[in-house]
Amino acid sequence: MSDAHDPVVPGAVNLRDVGGLPAGPAVTRHGVLFRSGNLAQLDERGTMALGGLGLRRIIDLRADDEVDHAPSRIDGLDLVTQRVPLFLGSVQSFFVDDIGLDEMYLRLVEDSSAGVVEVVRGIVADQPVLVHCTVGKDRTGVTVALTLAAAGVDLDAVVADYARTEGLLPERRNRRVLEILRSMHPDAVHLEDLATRSPAPVMRGLLEGLAERYGSPSDYLRAHGLADDEIAELRRILLRPL
Repeated sequence: MSDAHDPVVPGAVNLRDVGGLPAGPAVTRHGVLFRSGNLAQLDERGTMALGGLGLRRIIDLRADDEVDHAPSRIDGLDLVTQRVPLFLGSVQSFFVDDIGLDEMYLRLVEDSSAGVVEVVRGIVADQPVLVHCTVGKDRTGVTVALTLAAAGVDLDAVVADYARTEGLLPERRNRRVLEILRSMHPDAVHLEDLATRSPAPVMRGLLEGLAERYGSPSDYLRAHGLADDEIAELRRILLRPL
C-alpha cells in the first residue's frame, strides 16, 4: 500500500508523506509534513536518504526509555530534534491494563493535551518536519490526525491516512512482536489491536467524539491553548489551493 510520493528511506519504519490529501477546495502539500515510526534501524544509506528530505525538525514522541533503547540514527543531519513524550503511562502499561485503542486514544488527547499542542506548534515552527514514535501508529497517528483535521483536511482522508499504517507494518515484525507480547500477556484481549492494527472506525470515533465535546478538532486545540493565528498558519503551511 505504498504511495508514489512516499520517500524511500532504508531502515525507516512506516515512513510517509501526508501530501495529496483532499481538504475541501485545497489539498495538502507534498514535502512538508512526514510521519513515521522509529529511526533506530537506519544504516548509512538510510540516514543519507532521510537527509535528502531536507528536514528541518524531527518531533520524537517516545518516552525516555524508548529513546535509550532505540536511539535515532540521525548523526550528521542538521536539524532540530524536539522531544515530546506523549504517554503519561509506559507503553507496557497499556498491555498490562489491556485497554482498547479507543480508550488509549481518549486518554492521550485528554491527559496529554499540552503535548499534542506542543507537537502542532513544532510543525508550525519548521518545515519540512517529521513526526514519529516507535511504530508510527498511535501517538503519531493521533497527533497527525488532529493536525490534519485542524488544517481542514476532509474527515474521510484523515481517517484513511491513519488506517494506512496497518498495511505498512512488516508482517515479520508483527509476528515477532505478537509472539513476545503474547508470552507476557497470554490472556490479553486487545493485544493485537494495540500492537499491529489501525482500524478506521477507531480514528473516526475519536475525531467525532472531539467534535461532540469541543465543536471540532481545531476547537479541541484552541481549548488547550493553540491560538487562532497558529491554526491559520498551520493551514497556510499544509494546504495549497486546487
